[in-house]
Amino acid sequence: MMAANYNPYCQFTRVWIPDPDDVWRAAEITKDYKEGEPVLHLQLEDGTPLEYQVGPKSNTLPFLRNPDILVGENDLTALSYLHEPAVLHNLRVRFLESNHIYTYCGIVLVAINPYEQLQIYGEEVITAYSGQNMGDMDPHIFAVAEEAYKQMARDERNQSIIVSGESGAGKTVSAKYAMRFFATVGGSSRDANVEEKVLASNPIMEAIGNAKTTRNDNSSRFGKYIQIAFSRHYHIIGASMRTYLLEKSRVVFQAEEERNYHIFYQLCASGSLPEFKELSLTSAEDFIYTSLGENIFIEGVNDAEDFKKTREAFTLLGIKDSSQVSIFRILASILHLGNVEVQAERDGESCHISRNDVHLQHFCRLLGVELQQMEHWLCHRKLATASETYLKKMSSKQAVNARDALAKHIYARLFDWIVEHINKALQTSSKQHSFIGVLDIYGFETFEINSFEQFCINYANEKLQQQFNSHVFKLEQEEYMKEQIPWTLIDFYDNQPCIDLIEARLGILDLLDEECKVPKGTDQNWAQKLYKQHSSSEHFQKPRMSNISFIIVHFADKVEYLCDGFLEKNRDTVYEEQINILKASQFQLVADLFQDKDGVSSSKPSKVNIRALKTVPKAPNKEHRKTVGHQFRSSLQLLMETLNATTPHYVRCIKPNDYKEAFSFDSRRAVQQLRACGVLETIRISAAGYPSRWTYPDFFSRYRVLMKKSDMMLADKKQVCKNLLETLIKEPDMFQFGKTKIFFRAGQVAYLEKLRTDRFRSACIKIQKTVRGWLQRIRYRKIRNSALALQRYGRGYLARRYAELLRQRRAALICQKQFRMTRERRSFLKIRRAAVTIQAYARGMFTRRIYWEFLLHHKAMIIQKAVRCWLQRRRFRRARDAAITIQCAFRCLRARRQLKQLKIEARSAQHLKKLNTGMENKIVQLQRKMDEQSKELKTQNELLLTTNTSLSSEVTKLQKELVLVRTQQTDGDRVASLQEEVERLQEELQEEKAERKRLEEEHSDEKLILTQRVEALEEDNALLKKQKEELNQQIQQQTRTSAEETSSMSLQRELDQERQRYQNLLKEFSRLEQRYDNLKEEVSLNKFHPGHQRNPSNQSSLESESPYPSISTSEVGDTEDSIQLVDEMGVEKAAMDIGLFLKLQKRVRELEVERKRLQVNLDKMEELSKRKGSESRTFISEEETADLAYNNLKRQELESENKKLKNDLNELRKTVAERASQDTSSNELQDGYNLLLSQLKAANEELDARKEEVLILRTQIVSNTQLLERSQLMESEKDTDLNNSKEPVDQEEALRAYHGLCESKNNLQDWCRLNEDGELGLAYQGLKQVARLLEAQLQTQTRQHRDELEALHTQIELLKDDLEKKQEILNYTASLSPEAKVEYSVQQEITRLTNDNLDLKELVEKLEKNERKLKKQLRIYMKKVQELEVSHAAVQNRTTRPELSRQITVQRKEKDFEGMLEYSKQDEVRLIKTLITDIKPSSVSATVPCLPAYILFMCIRHADYINDDQKVESLLTSTINAIKKVLKKNNEDFEMMSFWLANSSRLLHCLKQYSGDETFMTQNTPKQNEHCLKNFDLAEYRQVLSDLSIQIYQQLIKVGEGIIHPMIVSAMLESESIPSLAGVKPMGYRNRSHSLDTDADGPTSYTLQALIRQLSQFTSIMRDHGLDPEIVGQVVRQLFHCINAVTLNNLLLRKDVCSWSTGMQLRYNTSQLEEWLRANNLFQSKASSTLDPIIQAAQLLQVKKKTSQDAEAICSLCTALNVQQIVKILNLYTPLNEFEERVTVSFIRNIQSCLQERNDPPQLLVDTKHTFPVLFPFTPSALSLETIHIPASLGLDFLVRV
Repeated sequence: MMAANYNPYCQFTRVWIPDPDDVWRAAEITKDYKEGEPVLHLQLEDGTPLEYQVGPKSNTLPFLRNPDILVGENDLTALSYLHEPAVLHNLRVRFLESNHIYTYCGIVLVAINPYEQLQIYGEEVITAYSGQNMGDMDPHIFAVAEEAYKQMARDERNQSIIVSGESGAGKTVSAKYAMRFFATVGGSSRDANVEEKVLASNPIMEAIGNAKTTRNDNSSRFGKYIQIAFSRHYHIIGASMRTYLLEKSRVVFQAEEERNYHIFYQLCASGSLPEFKELSLTSAEDFIYTSLGENIFIEGVNDAEDFKKTREAFTLLGIKDSSQVSIFRILASILHLGNVEVQAERDGESCHISRNDVHLQHFCRLLGVELQQMEHWLCHRKLATASETYLKKMSSKQAVNARDALAKHIYARLFDWIVEHINKALQTSSKQHSFIGVLDIYGFETFEINSFEQFCINYANEKLQQQFNSHVFKLEQEEYMKEQIPWTLIDFYDNQPCIDLIEARLGILDLLDEECKVPKGTDQNWAQKLYKQHSSSEHFQKPRMSNISFIIVHFADKVEYLCDGFLEKNRDTVYEEQINILKASQFQLVADLFQDKDGVSSSKPSKVNIRALKTVPKAPNKEHRKTVGHQFRSSLQLLMETLNATTPHYVRCIKPNDYKEAFSFDSRRAVQQLRACGVLETIRISAAGYPSRWTYPDFFSRYRVLMKKSDMMLADKKQVCKNLLETLIKEPDMFQFGKTKIFFRAGQVAYLEKLRTDRFRSACIKIQKTVRGWLQRIRYRKIRNSALALQRYGRGYLARRYAELLRQRRAALICQKQFRMTRERRSFLKIRRAAVTIQAYARGMFTRRIYWEFLLHHKAMIIQKAVRCWLQRRRFRRARDAAITIQCAFRCLRARRQLKQLKIEARSAQHLKKLNTGMENKIVQLQRKMDEQSKELKTQNELLLTTNTSLSSEVTKLQKELVLVRTQQTDGDRVASLQEEVERLQEELQEEKAERKRLEEEHSDEKLILTQRVEALEEDNALLKKQKEELNQQIQQQTRTSAEETSSMSLQRELDQERQRYQNLLKEFSRLEQRYDNLKEEVSLNKFHPGHQRNPSNQSSLESESPYPSISTSEVGDTEDSIQLVDEMGVEKAAMDIGLFLKLQKRVRELEVERKRLQVNLDKMEELSKRKGSESRTFISEEETADLAYNNLKRQELESENKKLKNDLNELRKTVAERASQDTSSNELQDGYNLLLSQLKAANEELDARKEEVLILRTQIVSNTQLLERSQLMESEKDTDLNNSKEPVDQEEALRAYHGLCESKNNLQDWCRLNEDGELGLAYQGLKQVARLLEAQLQTQTRQHRDELEALHTQIELLKDDLEKKQEILNYTASLSPEAKVEYSVQQEITRLTNDNLDLKELVEKLEKNERKLKKQLRIYMKKVQELEVSHAAVQNRTTRPELSRQITVQRKEKDFEGMLEYSKQDEVRLIKTLITDIKPSSVSATVPCLPAYILFMCIRHADYINDDQKVESLLTSTINAIKKVLKKNNEDFEMMSFWLANSSRLLHCLKQYSGDETFMTQNTPKQNEHCLKNFDLAEYRQVLSDLSIQIYQQLIKVGEGIIHPMIVSAMLESESIPSLAGVKPMGYRNRSHSLDTDADGPTSYTLQALIRQLSQFTSIMRDHGLDPEIVGQVVRQLFHCINAVTLNNLLLRKDVCSWSTGMQLRYNTSQLEEWLRANNLFQSKASSTLDPIIQAAQLLQVKKKTSQDAEAICSLCTALNVQQIVKILNLYTPLNEFEERVTVSFIRNIQSCLQERNDPPQLLVDTKHTFPVLFPFTPSALSLETIHIPASLGLDFLVRV
């Protein structure tokens, strides 16, 4: 219909014309072109007209430009017009405007070097590309690597990635990133760090194989092919490397501004290190081999730091330190060899080297060779003829060449050795299943002077290009055959003739090898042979002006090669004598480098010599016979065989400019490289067939606007597309219908786009016409209505203005009247006020005169009254003083008389007699009794006499002791002197106190005045404050919310960060624990031996399984509890009271220490109480039982004696008191009395203590029999381990007293012989003890006086300091102003009150602490008493139960269930297995949620109730280990994870709720408070359970994210939630069928509803399991973060979804997710805020992007996106039709300038692995434990309800 008249070269068509500067230039046709016209009228972009000459042969018609909608495509094959200018323009736009360095070109990834570090290679980018199809994401090296990895796993075929390009194009970096991707995605499964070793080979190979050139600072001067080996599970298990054509000549020569290999400069930079002193290295400028380029530095490169990395890589690859030292010795020797000076002789035919040459000495020393031999053979060589061998001297030039050849050979051998050992380090013993090879090889090179190296490089590129062309052709053929399209042969460039020219028989390489075998072969002779042999070849040419060069026509360009040096480089001659010297080196590594090898490994391009004229052939060495060209051809052939056996993937690196400028594009250089690397050939092959391909659904969606309505209603969309194309395109060869796609010739898609645009344009015109008419009608109606309204308002305005005039006139009259009246009234009032004022002043004057007269009379009367009163008071005082003086004199006289009388009496014997009245009476009684006995028993007179004698001697001793006691009273004089000094100090203290009192009174007076002023000021201040509060109240109400939110958000953020760090550590611990378990299992598998192995009997299996140590139940440390307290108090309140919080924290620690000490004491006392019966039995023997009666008798005697001594002491006290009361004025007697009284009190206390000891002893003896009986009954229940405990203190004292009495029994027997009752002996012993006590008390009193004196001195010093401070304060106060005094006094008072308050707080805390401690002890002891009573009653019942003659059934009384479950220790394993290991969530779905947690806690309660700490610890440890095992077994089951997360958190809440802590008991019922734990504090286990819950939560998140991850992209970005909204663009080669996963059902696509259903399933599972709503909200928040991160990352990496329609779809999808949150009551969980980035990204895709106002709106809108993300989305924004406009570069620059103040992190993608810190808020259960029913289906019948 339209195709017949379609002329592509019509007006307004845009074309490309050649340009000498920019290669191609854009123009627009200004006049329709008709076929046959010689001129095409064009207009350039700058408006310049141009007549373009067109001819059938010379200038064909110019290339057509693609529509703007296709510009910037990811794949060049998606362009409608495929040609060189289109490719160049597309690359230029992507590189400069969008900063995209990667572009697909069919199967080739074109990578342009940006010369700038880009943030597109992070781990999050690797994660985003992993698992994605190649065409789904933007072009990237990771996409190619992922495609290779996926095809290797899917097709089980080896893969290769071929990276090529010029020097400086970025080949090495691309290969490095590809290897990093494989190392990350295919990490080793055994934690063997194989991937790290693979990456560690890069710095080594860069150091020894890379160098700075004029084009690149890190140019690879060799080719390498790395094979990364994978196991059957596609984990990296090893690698190997092959190298090609090392540029050895760089070792001895570098051009200007170039460098040698990096390793030499790194070694020189580190030469000052101690371990490198022996290398004798200095700066690189001092060595010839490193200074030829005249620049030894690279900007931004630190050679010393790089050398450290190189050494670390050597170490990581297992190269020993000794080998590293040998390597560095060899490298240093090469530098020294280059500095060896060869001196020419005079004849010019010979040379020599000085024996003192330092560098030669260093060279020989470092390599371990003989100096003389090396010196000789560097200047001589052997020549062998047919008959003899003779020695020939070399000229200096020959010697220098030989020296350089030796240096090159040494470096090449060392290079090969390092590569060999790297391969050994990367080898694996495991079987290789497949591999991926990465080829980093030089691209096509052409310079002004091209030599042997360029010839080999271009030869290799010819081979690679041939393989590339055949592979592209093969893929095209497979695509056509798969779609069943008729296959037509496509002609493509075949470079086999050029390859034959080089490698065929008698080719260039054969002739070169032949010429090398000729004894006197030269480069000129070889060139002549080439001219003669290949002059007829199309690919070989001879230059016109040269006879020593030749030209080869390569596929990329013509290259002229200079023949000079070809033979020498091909031979690679090194003299054998020098090699033999190195073979004899004393260093093993050096000798091994040059040893002959039996065979040649084809993987190593080792180059060795060919020596001519050898008379005696030596041992055959195949390696020495091969030339460099032959070796290179063999290794290249092996490489091609390897590549042909793999599936290749191509990366072509492009160098955008020669100046290394960032994002600068030189079109001429780019086109040159595009032609050389085969990209344009790929385009040509694609363009020759059907380059544009559409699937039927995409074509229908895109071009349905061109269809009829009747066609659109057909069900067969394929037939509809066929009908449309047959109608639009009349030529059937322009398209083909395949099975799933439609294939178009070049230009047909552009034609269809033009038709689509025309149809849209006509529709838009019709819509515009209708809308504009409607707008004009609306405008007319508005104008008419406006005119009527203006008229109406105008007339009303005039009427109102006239009425206003009338009102103003009337008002003027009224104003005049009022003004005149006011003026007259003011005059009258003024006169009247003057008269009244005069009268007032006159009357006041007269009144004041009368007042002053009365005032004078009154004051005179007051003075008279005061004087008369003073005279009377003075007379009275004089009379009173006289009377007092007389009284004092008389009383003093009487006192002196009494004092004298008392002194006389004190010296008399009567005084002593009174003191010893009691003792003399006793002696008299004893003597009378003895007289009576002597009369009755005459036979015992002698015995009585001796007894009297002994008694008299004892009496004299007692009298002497009394005298001694009396003499000790003289010590009281010293005490009196001390007391006088104390009195003097007290007087001074009294004086200072009086002074202080005076100052305080002054201060109080002044303070009273200031207080009054302060009160007045406070009243004013109160009024002002009240007004201020009234004014600020409204402001505070407005600002309070924002301030609280800000402070709470900041504190909440800090808490979240702390939780995040803690949970990350916990996550890392879980990972390490999992790794430990894996290693443990692996070790157990490797070291398994048959047979039965028994664990030690004293070791618990649970202890070996538990990762936790034995936990004391008395420790406190619940981190989550502290966080919960802060949340309940409120963040603001907790922040305000932080000082009190720290104080309380310190107090808690002190209380904890005290509690531990009391707990230890309690444990000891419990053990002793249990052991008391058995212990007492050991102390009672038969002998002690026999003496029991005697001990009772002695106890009674001691009691009677104590009573008598107490009475005597009381009588002595009364006597002294009477004497002291007779003279109150005597200080000495008073002091003596006090001293004696204190001594008597001490003696009394000692007697009381002895009495208490006797009572204790008596109690102990009486209770021995009872304890003995009780211990026999309880012996079976005692623990044998308690026998080593200590006795309590009171029992020890009682036993000591008991043994003391037993020991003193023998001594008392003598005294008992004196009389029957032993009263005299006991009296004597008591008197001796009293004397000793008095002496000890006197010494104690002396020490106390001394201490009191020191304390008084200290107190005096403190008071002096206090007075000084007070004086300073008074001085400072006196110097202040009144206002400052008030302020200062207020501050002082506040400080004092604060200190008092703190002291009171500390006192209250101490009292509360003691109260809590005593309460706890009381509870414990009460419980112990109850238990003892119960056990005692049980024992009595058992012993006293009567036997019944008949059987009686005892009915058990029904008890209330206390919420405890009892089980035996043997049933613990069964309990854990039933309740944890074997339980299924579905089996308890109909019961109470979290039933296992409740059952476990009730078992823990019972263990706590019976005070069995081992049972508690064992049950909790087994529970935790069992839960871990279950989760490890079901680590992919979301339901199981949710179930155990709910139960773990519920068990944690139960431990808190019933812990007895008041913080967690606020919501408990009284019955629940009764169920609290009584004996154990399980805070430590709460922490362990909290950590376990966090681990389960993290695993739950991981499982949930793994389930929804494949659904996110399809549901959020690809599915059409709004039908017919998304547009479709042409797709390129990467979206073809062979690059996608072609499973049976194809790739799965998910809709938004599927994603929402999955989320609903998650929430329903969690809620059914009874998970706390807060935790459910946190899980949903984390899943929504995953949805946001994955969606945004894909949006940032996919150009095809960055459009207006995708933004609309995305905004609709996010709104659906928000509605789901509201419907499930989860909107408050902060999950909606995680969607802010994708919501803002959707809005960014929808808003206008033109003006500066739009830029400001975008900046204010996109607050959740960082600058890089905003710019990336704007760069990716792609219009889907011609009516949309692209985002201009100036607009993006404007956005960047507006956002430059932001400090966003330089991160493009969102971290998908980020996890929010989880918080388990305390949610107590409302269920009572006694109401919980256990179903019989669980099989827990062995549990007993208590």
